[in-house]
Amino acid sequence: MANGVWHTRYGIEINLSLPDLGHPDRPDLLQEITASVSERDPQLLECLAHHHKRECLSESGGKSPWMFIRRGRVGGRRPLVASHLPVTHKATPAESAQHKATKERIVETAGRYGLEAEAEVPVGNRRSISDAVVIGPAGIRVGWEIQYHHLSPSSVHRRSASAVEHRLTPLWVANDRAASLIDRAPWVRVDDMPWKEIADGKEMVIRGGYRHLEVWKCVPSSVRHCLVSDGAGHCGGIHADWFVPALCLPERKPVHIEDLVLQSATGESVPVYMPNRGNGRAGRHMWVSADDRALWQELIGERTPLPTVPHEEEDDAITFAGQEVDRDCRAGEEGRFVSDSRPLRDLDQPTGGFTLPRMPVQRSREPTSVTPVERAAASAALGCPVWELGPCAGCGQLMRRYGRNAAMYCNGCRSVLNGR
Repeated sequence: MANGVWHTRYGIEINLSLPDLGHPDRPDLLQEITASVSERDPQLLECLAHHHKRECLSESGGKSPWMFIRRGRVGGRRPLVASHLPVTHKATPAESAQHKATKERIVETAGRYGLEAEAEVPVGNRRSISDAVVIGPAGIRVGWEIQYHHLSPSSVHRRSASAVEHRLTPLWVANDRAASLIDRAPWVRVDDMPWKEIADGKEMVIRGGYRHLEVWKCVPSSVRHCLVSDGAGHCGGIHADWFVPALCLPERKPVHIEDLVLQSATGESVPVYMPNRGNGRAGRHMWVSADDRALWQELIGERTPLPTVPHEEEDDAITFAGQEVDRDCRAGEEGRFVSDSRPLRDLDQPTGGFTLPRMPVQRSREPTSVTPVERAAASAALGCPVWELGPCAGCGQLMRRYGRNAAMYCNGCRSVLNGR
Protein backbone atom coordinates (compact mmCIF):
# COMPACT_ATOMS: atom_id res chain seq x y z
CA MET A 1 0.00 0.00 0.00
CA ALA A 2 1.23 3.52 -0.73
CA ASN A 3 2.68 5.23 2.33
CA GLY A 4 3.73 8.45 0.63
CA VAL A 5 2.37 11.20 -1.64
CA TRP A 6 3.54 14.42 -3.27
CA HIS A 7 1.92 17.67 -2.10
CA THR A 8 1.56 19.72 -5.28
CA ARG A 9 0.91 23.05 -3.56
CA TYR A 10 3.84 22.93 -1.13
CA GLY A 11 6.14 20.91 -3.39
CA ILE A 12 6.99 18.42 -0.64
CA GLU A 13 7.07 14.66 -0.20
CA ILE A 14 4.84 13.37 2.61
CA ASN A 15 5.68 10.22 4.57
CA LEU A 16 2.39 8.87 5.91
CA SER A 17 4.12 6.47 8.30
CA LEU A 18 5.67 9.28 10.40
CA PRO A 19 3.70 11.09 13.15
CA ASP A 20 4.80 14.49 11.77
CA LEU A 21 4.52 13.28 8.15
CA GLY A 22 8.17 14.23 7.74
CA HIS A 23 7.39 17.95 8.19
CA PRO A 24 7.40 19.00 11.86
CA ASP A 25 7.15 22.63 10.76
CA ARG A 26 3.63 22.06 9.37
CA PRO A 27 1.38 21.07 12.33
CA ASP A 28 -1.84 21.40 10.27
CA LEU A 29 -0.64 19.20 7.43
CA LEU A 30 -2.52 16.06 8.56
CA GLN A 31 -5.83 17.90 8.72
CA GLU A 32 -5.21 19.41 5.28
CA ILE A 33 -4.46 16.16 3.49
CA THR A 34 -7.24 14.14 5.13
CA ALA A 35 -9.93 16.67 4.21
CA SER A 36 -12.64 15.35 1.90
CA VAL A 37 -11.75 15.63 -1.80
CA SER A 38 -14.94 17.66 -2.25
CA GLU A 39 -13.51 20.25 0.14
CA ARG A 40 -10.08 20.67 -1.49
CA ASP A 41 -8.33 20.72 -4.84
CA PRO A 42 -8.61 17.15 -6.25
CA GLN A 43 -5.06 17.51 -7.62
CA LEU A 44 -3.54 18.48 -4.28
CA LEU A 45 -1.95 15.04 -3.74
CA GLU A 46 -0.04 13.21 -6.44
CA CYS A 47 1.25 9.66 -6.83
CA LEU A 48 4.99 9.71 -6.11
CA ALA A 49 5.75 7.48 -9.09
CA HIS A 50 3.88 9.85 -11.41
CA HIS A 51 5.65 12.88 -9.92
CA HIS A 52 9.07 11.30 -10.48
CA LYS A 53 8.17 10.43 -14.11
CA ARG A 54 8.02 6.70 -13.43
CA GLU A 55 5.19 4.35 -14.32
CA CYS A 56 1.93 5.13 -12.54
CA LEU A 57 -0.18 1.98 -12.78
CA SER A 58 -3.36 3.89 -12.13
CA GLU A 59 -2.78 6.38 -14.95
CA SER A 60 -1.75 3.65 -17.38
CA GLY A 61 -4.97 1.87 -16.49
CA GLY A 62 -7.04 4.84 -17.54
CA LYS A 63 -7.52 6.24 -14.02
CA SER A 64 -6.12 9.21 -12.15
CA PRO A 65 -2.62 9.84 -10.76
CA TRP A 66 -4.21 12.06 -8.09
CA MET A 67 -4.72 10.66 -4.62
CA PHE A 68 -6.63 10.89 -1.36
CA ILE A 69 -5.74 9.78 2.17
CA ARG A 70 -7.74 7.38 4.29
CA ARG A 71 -7.25 5.24 7.36
CA GLY A 72 -6.67 1.58 6.63
CA ARG A 73 -7.63 -1.28 8.91
CA VAL A 74 -4.99 -4.01 9.04
CA GLY A 75 -5.00 -6.50 11.90
CA GLY A 76 -6.13 -3.91 14.44
CA ARG A 77 -3.76 -1.21 13.16
CA ARG A 78 -5.02 1.99 11.52
CA PRO A 79 -2.26 3.22 9.14
CA LEU A 80 -2.73 6.19 6.84
CA VAL A 81 -3.04 4.96 3.28
CA ALA A 82 -2.75 6.88 0.02
CA SER A 83 -5.19 5.66 -2.64
CA HIS A 84 -5.77 6.76 -6.21
CA LEU A 85 -8.84 8.69 -7.23
CA PRO A 86 -11.49 7.60 -8.00
CA VAL A 87 -10.99 4.57 -5.76
CA THR A 88 -13.43 6.02 -3.23
CA HIS A 89 -16.94 4.64 -3.39
CA LYS A 90 -19.09 6.43 -5.90
CA ALA A 91 -22.79 6.15 -5.30
CA THR A 92 -24.50 3.79 -7.72
CA PRO A 93 -27.66 4.98 -9.52
CA ALA A 94 -29.73 2.93 -7.04
CA GLU A 95 -27.97 4.50 -4.03
CA SER A 96 -28.35 7.98 -5.49
CA ALA A 97 -32.08 7.36 -6.00
CA GLN A 98 -32.42 6.10 -2.41
CA HIS A 99 -30.61 9.17 -1.14
CA LYS A 100 -32.76 11.56 -3.16
CA ALA A 101 -36.03 9.83 -2.18
CA THR A 102 -35.13 9.89 1.54
CA LYS A 103 -34.15 13.55 1.40
CA GLU A 104 -37.39 14.49 -0.34
CA ARG A 105 -39.44 12.44 2.11
CA ILE A 106 -37.90 14.27 5.08
CA VAL A 107 -38.58 17.69 3.56
CA GLU A 108 -42.13 16.75 2.55
CA THR A 109 -42.86 15.31 6.00
CA ALA A 110 -41.67 18.50 7.65
CA GLY A 111 -43.94 20.52 5.36
CA ARG A 112 -46.97 18.43 6.30
CA TYR A 113 -46.27 19.17 9.96
CA GLY A 114 -46.02 22.89 9.24
CA LEU A 115 -42.26 22.99 9.84
CA GLU A 116 -39.81 25.01 7.81
CA ALA A 117 -37.56 22.75 5.76
CA GLU A 118 -35.10 23.06 2.90
CA ALA A 119 -32.91 20.62 0.96
CA GLU A 120 -29.22 21.04 0.06
CA VAL A 121 -28.40 23.74 2.59
CA PRO A 122 -24.81 25.10 2.67
CA VAL A 123 -23.21 24.99 6.13
CA GLY A 124 -20.83 27.63 7.37
CA ASN A 125 -18.26 28.43 4.69
CA ARG A 126 -20.34 26.57 2.05
CA ARG A 127 -17.68 23.88 1.77
CA SER A 128 -20.18 21.31 3.10
CA ILE A 129 -23.88 20.92 2.39
CA SER A 130 -26.54 19.44 4.65
CA ASP A 131 -28.96 17.17 2.79
CA ALA A 132 -31.94 18.72 4.56
CA VAL A 133 -32.43 21.24 7.35
CA VAL A 134 -35.66 21.19 9.37
CA ILE A 135 -36.43 24.10 11.71
CA GLY A 136 -38.81 23.73 14.66
CA PRO A 137 -41.17 26.38 16.06
CA ALA A 138 -38.72 27.23 18.87
CA GLY A 139 -35.80 27.63 16.46
CA ILE A 140 -34.28 24.14 16.81
CA ARG A 141 -32.36 23.44 13.59
CA VAL A 142 -31.79 19.79 12.65
CA GLY A 143 -29.34 18.99 9.85
CA TRP A 144 -30.24 15.65 8.27
CA GLU A 145 -27.38 13.75 6.58
CA ILE A 146 -28.41 10.72 4.52
CA GLN A 147 -25.39 8.44 4.12
CA TYR A 148 -26.10 5.18 2.32
CA HIS A 149 -22.50 4.43 1.38
CA HIS A 150 -19.25 4.34 3.32
CA LEU A 151 -17.85 7.57 4.74
CA SER A 152 -14.63 7.79 6.73
CA PRO A 153 -14.93 8.35 10.49
CA SER A 154 -12.87 11.53 10.23
CA SER A 155 -15.33 12.95 7.70
CA VAL A 156 -18.27 12.11 9.96
CA HIS A 157 -16.52 13.80 12.88
CA ARG A 158 -15.51 16.88 10.90
CA ARG A 159 -18.90 17.45 9.31
CA SER A 160 -20.78 16.85 12.56
CA ALA A 161 -18.55 19.22 14.50
CA SER A 162 -19.02 21.85 11.79
CA ALA A 163 -22.81 21.45 12.01
CA VAL A 164 -22.81 21.91 15.79
CA GLU A 165 -20.53 24.94 15.43
CA HIS A 166 -23.16 26.51 13.14
CA ARG A 167 -26.07 25.74 15.50
CA LEU A 168 -27.29 22.66 13.66
CA THR A 169 -28.06 19.38 15.44
CA PRO A 170 -26.61 16.70 13.13
CA LEU A 171 -28.82 13.70 12.46
CA TRP A 172 -27.20 11.00 10.31
CA VAL A 173 -29.24 8.32 8.55
CA ALA A 174 -27.67 4.96 7.64
CA ASN A 175 -29.07 1.70 6.23
CA ASP A 176 -26.12 -0.55 7.10
CA ARG A 177 -25.34 -1.99 10.55
CA ALA A 178 -21.62 -1.64 9.78
CA ALA A 179 -21.84 2.04 8.78
CA SER A 180 -18.88 3.97 10.16
CA LEU A 181 -21.10 6.88 11.21
CA ILE A 182 -22.88 4.76 13.86
CA ASP A 183 -22.05 6.01 17.37
CA ARG A 184 -19.71 8.64 15.97
CA ALA A 185 -22.47 11.27 15.83
CA PRO A 186 -26.23 11.41 16.50
CA TRP A 187 -27.63 8.77 14.13
CA VAL A 188 -30.46 6.44 13.22
CA ARG A 189 -30.61 3.35 11.01
CA VAL A 190 -33.42 2.45 8.63
CA ASP A 191 -33.98 -0.54 6.36
CA ASP A 192 -32.20 -0.77 3.02
CA MET A 193 -35.24 -0.09 0.81
CA PRO A 194 -35.65 0.48 -2.94
CA TRP A 195 -36.05 4.15 -3.76
CA LYS A 196 -39.54 3.57 -5.17
CA GLU A 197 -40.80 2.26 -1.83
CA ILE A 198 -39.27 5.24 -0.03
CA ALA A 199 -40.88 7.67 -2.49
CA ASP A 200 -44.24 5.87 -2.30
CA GLY A 201 -44.37 6.29 1.47
CA LYS A 202 -43.73 2.72 2.61
CA GLU A 203 -43.23 2.49 6.37
CA MET A 204 -39.68 3.53 7.35
CA VAL A 205 -39.05 2.14 10.82
CA ILE A 206 -36.01 3.34 12.76
CA ARG A 207 -34.20 0.08 13.51
CA GLY A 208 -31.30 1.51 15.49
CA GLY A 209 -30.19 4.72 17.16
CA TYR A 210 -33.38 5.44 19.15
CA ARG A 211 -33.65 4.16 22.73
CA HIS A 212 -35.88 4.31 25.81
CA LEU A 213 -34.81 4.54 29.45
CA GLU A 214 -35.85 1.61 31.66
CA VAL A 215 -35.51 1.71 35.46
CA TRP A 216 -36.01 -1.39 37.62
CA LYS A 217 -35.44 -2.72 41.12
CA CYS A 218 -32.96 -5.60 41.17
CA VAL A 219 -34.87 -8.28 43.11
CA PRO A 220 -35.57 -11.99 42.37
CA SER A 221 -38.95 -11.12 40.88
CA SER A 222 -37.41 -8.73 38.35
CA VAL A 223 -37.46 -9.93 34.74
CA ARG A 224 -34.22 -8.05 34.04
CA HIS A 225 -30.80 -9.22 35.15
CA CYS A 226 -28.45 -7.45 37.53
CA LEU A 227 -26.06 -4.93 35.99
CA VAL A 228 -23.36 -5.30 38.65
CA SER A 229 -23.19 -9.07 39.22
CA ASP A 230 -22.83 -10.27 35.62
CA GLY A 231 -26.42 -11.43 35.62
CA ALA A 232 -25.93 -13.78 38.59
CA GLY A 233 -28.01 -12.98 41.64
CA HIS A 234 -29.75 -9.75 42.59
CA CYS A 235 -28.13 -6.81 44.33
CA GLY A 236 -31.26 -5.11 45.69
CA GLY A 237 -30.28 -1.85 44.01
CA ILE A 238 -32.00 0.23 41.35
CA HIS A 239 -30.72 -0.08 37.77
CA ALA A 240 -31.30 2.21 34.81
CA ASP A 241 -30.29 1.51 31.22
CA TRP A 242 -31.21 2.35 27.63
CA PHE A 243 -32.96 -0.14 25.34
CA VAL A 244 -34.18 -0.18 21.74
CA PRO A 245 -38.00 -0.31 21.55
CA ALA A 246 -38.15 -4.04 20.76
CA LEU A 247 -36.16 -4.93 23.91
CA CYS A 248 -38.16 -2.75 26.30
CA LEU A 249 -40.42 -4.46 28.84
CA PRO A 250 -43.14 -4.25 27.77
CA GLU A 251 -42.09 -3.78 24.15
CA ARG A 252 -42.46 -0.19 22.93
CA LYS A 253 -43.97 0.88 19.64
CA PRO A 254 -41.38 1.41 16.91
CA VAL A 255 -40.35 4.94 16.00
CA HIS A 256 -40.79 5.92 12.35
CA ILE A 257 -38.74 8.45 10.43
CA GLU A 258 -41.76 10.77 10.25
CA ASP A 259 -41.96 10.71 14.06
CA LEU A 260 -38.35 11.81 14.36
CA VAL A 261 -38.70 14.55 11.75
CA LEU A 262 -41.32 16.16 13.98
CA GLN A 263 -39.95 15.28 17.42
CA SER A 264 -36.34 16.28 16.72
CA ALA A 265 -37.51 19.71 15.51
CA THR A 266 -39.87 20.30 18.46
CA GLY A 267 -37.44 19.04 21.11
CA GLU A 268 -39.60 16.06 22.10
CA SER A 269 -36.73 13.80 21.02
CA VAL A 270 -33.15 14.82 21.75
CA PRO A 271 -29.65 13.43 21.15
CA VAL A 272 -27.70 11.98 24.07
CA TYR A 273 -24.06 10.94 24.24
CA MET A 274 -23.21 8.12 26.66
CA PRO A 275 -19.47 7.72 27.40
CA ASN A 276 -18.44 4.09 27.76
CA ARG A 277 -16.52 3.09 30.84
CA GLY A 278 -13.02 1.72 30.39
CA ASN A 279 -13.40 -0.39 27.26
CA GLY A 280 -11.50 1.74 24.74
CA ARG A 281 -14.50 3.04 22.78
CA ALA A 282 -15.55 6.64 23.17
CA GLY A 283 -19.23 5.96 23.81
CA ARG A 284 -22.65 5.87 22.22
CA HIS A 285 -24.82 8.42 20.52
CA MET A 286 -28.57 7.90 20.55
CA TRP A 287 -31.88 9.69 20.23
CA VAL A 288 -34.19 9.57 23.24
CA SER A 289 -37.30 11.31 24.49
CA ALA A 290 -36.76 14.60 26.30
CA ASP A 291 -38.52 13.14 29.36
CA ASP A 292 -36.16 10.15 29.44
CA ARG A 293 -33.13 12.43 29.17
CA ALA A 294 -34.41 14.61 32.02
CA LEU A 295 -34.91 11.55 34.24
CA TRP A 296 -31.47 10.20 33.32
CA GLN A 297 -29.82 13.52 34.14
CA GLU A 298 -31.60 13.55 37.48
CA LEU A 299 -30.51 10.00 38.28
CA ILE A 300 -26.85 10.59 37.50
CA GLY A 301 -26.85 14.10 38.98
CA GLU A 302 -26.05 15.76 35.64
CA ARG A 303 -27.86 19.07 35.22
CA THR A 304 -26.28 20.34 32.03
CA PRO A 305 -27.14 18.96 28.58
CA LEU A 306 -25.14 15.88 27.68
CA PRO A 307 -22.71 16.53 24.82
CA THR A 308 -23.73 15.90 21.23
CA VAL A 309 -20.43 16.81 19.55
CA PRO A 310 -18.87 13.53 18.41
CA HIS A 311 -15.61 12.31 19.85
CA GLU A 312 -13.01 10.43 17.85
CA GLU A 313 -12.59 6.92 19.19
CA GLU A 314 -9.47 5.22 20.40
CA ASP A 315 -9.87 2.44 17.84
CA ASP A 316 -9.64 5.13 15.14
CA ALA A 317 -6.24 6.34 16.37
CA ILE A 318 -3.73 6.46 13.52
CA THR A 319 -0.85 3.97 13.65
CA PHE A 320 2.55 5.30 12.55
CA ALA A 321 5.08 2.59 11.68
CA GLY A 322 8.04 4.89 10.96
CA GLN A 323 8.89 3.31 7.60
CA GLU A 324 10.81 4.60 4.62
CA VAL A 325 8.71 6.09 1.87
CA ASP A 326 7.84 3.61 -0.89
CA ARG A 327 7.96 5.59 -4.16
CA ASP A 328 6.59 2.81 -6.37
CA CYS A 329 3.00 2.99 -7.54
CA ARG A 330 0.77 0.52 -5.70
CA ALA A 331 -2.44 0.99 -7.67
CA GLY A 332 -4.44 -2.24 -7.65
CA GLU A 333 -2.89 -3.42 -4.39
CA GLU A 334 -4.60 -0.89 -2.13
CA GLY A 335 -7.78 -2.83 -1.47
CA ARG A 336 -5.89 -6.08 -0.87
CA PHE A 337 -3.87 -4.57 1.96
CA VAL A 338 -6.49 -2.45 3.69
CA SER A 339 -9.73 -4.32 3.18
CA ASP A 340 -10.27 -5.86 6.62
CA SER A 341 -14.06 -6.12 6.91
CA ARG A 342 -15.80 -3.36 8.79
CA PRO A 343 -17.27 -4.61 12.09
CA LEU A 344 -20.96 -4.36 12.89
CA ARG A 345 -21.52 -1.24 14.95
CA ASP A 346 -25.28 -1.31 15.56
CA LEU A 347 -25.59 -4.24 17.99
CA ASP A 348 -28.72 -3.25 19.98
CA GLN A 349 -26.87 -3.96 23.22
CA PRO A 350 -27.56 -2.08 26.48
CA THR A 351 -25.18 0.75 27.26
CA GLY A 352 -23.96 -0.35 30.69
CA GLY A 353 -26.41 1.85 32.52
CA PHE A 354 -26.37 3.29 36.01
CA THR A 355 -26.95 1.70 39.41
CA LEU A 356 -27.98 3.07 42.79
CA PRO A 357 -26.49 0.70 45.42
CA ARG A 358 -29.90 -0.42 46.81
CA MET A 359 -33.40 0.85 47.37
CA PRO A 360 -32.90 3.93 49.59
CA VAL A 361 -33.88 3.75 53.24
CA GLN A 362 -35.96 6.43 54.98
CA ARG A 363 -33.63 6.96 57.93
CA SER A 364 -35.93 9.36 59.73
CA ARG A 365 -39.26 11.06 59.29
CA GLU A 366 -37.56 14.12 57.88
CA PRO A 367 -38.22 14.49 54.10
CA THR A 368 -34.56 15.33 53.46
CA SER A 369 -33.30 11.92 54.66
CA VAL A 370 -33.68 10.57 51.10
CA THR A 371 -32.04 12.58 48.34
CA PRO A 372 -34.04 13.81 45.31
CA VAL A 373 -31.97 11.50 43.09
CA GLU A 374 -32.83 8.45 45.23
CA ARG A 375 -36.49 9.45 45.34
CA ALA A 376 -36.64 9.88 41.54
CA ALA A 377 -34.98 6.51 40.99
CA ALA A 378 -37.36 4.75 43.39
CA SER A 379 -40.36 6.40 41.72
CA ALA A 380 -39.20 5.22 38.28
CA ALA A 381 -38.34 1.71 39.47
CA LEU A 382 -41.63 1.18 41.31
CA GLY A 383 -43.75 2.85 38.63
CA CYS A 384 -45.55 5.22 40.96
CA PRO A 385 -45.58 8.99 41.57
CA VAL A 386 -43.11 10.40 44.06
CA TRP A 387 -45.92 11.34 46.47
CA GLU A 388 -46.94 7.67 46.82
CA LEU A 389 -43.51 6.70 48.16
CA GLY A 390 -42.99 6.01 51.82
CA PRO A 391 -40.86 3.87 54.17
CA CYS A 392 -41.52 0.19 54.75
CA ALA A 393 -42.72 -0.26 58.33
CA GLY A 394 -40.19 -3.06 58.75
CA CYS A 395 -36.89 -2.23 57.06
CA GLY A 396 -37.43 1.43 56.19
CA GLN A 397 -36.64 1.18 52.47
CA LEU A 398 -38.75 3.23 50.11
CA MET A 399 -41.78 1.44 48.71
CA ARG A 400 -45.26 2.18 47.35
CA ARG A 401 -46.74 3.15 50.69
CA TYR A 402 -49.66 5.37 49.65
CA GLY A 403 -52.33 5.33 46.94
CA ARG A 404 -53.81 2.30 45.18
CA ASN A 405 -52.15 -1.10 45.78
CA ALA A 406 -50.18 0.38 48.69
CA ALA A 407 -48.94 -1.65 51.66
CA MET A 408 -47.22 -1.14 55.01
CA TYR A 409 -44.48 -3.70 54.43
CA CYS A 410 -42.29 -4.46 51.41
CA ASN A 411 -42.32 -7.94 49.86
CA GLY A 412 -39.18 -8.96 51.73
CA CYS A 413 -40.54 -8.01 55.13
CA ARG A 414 -43.92 -9.61 54.35
CA SER A 415 -42.14 -12.87 53.52
CA VAL A 416 -40.36 -12.78 56.86
CA LEU A 417 -43.56 -11.95 58.77
CA ASN A 418 -45.55 -14.68 57.01
CA GLY A 419 -42.87 -17.22 57.81
CA ARG A 420 -43.09 -16.66 61.55
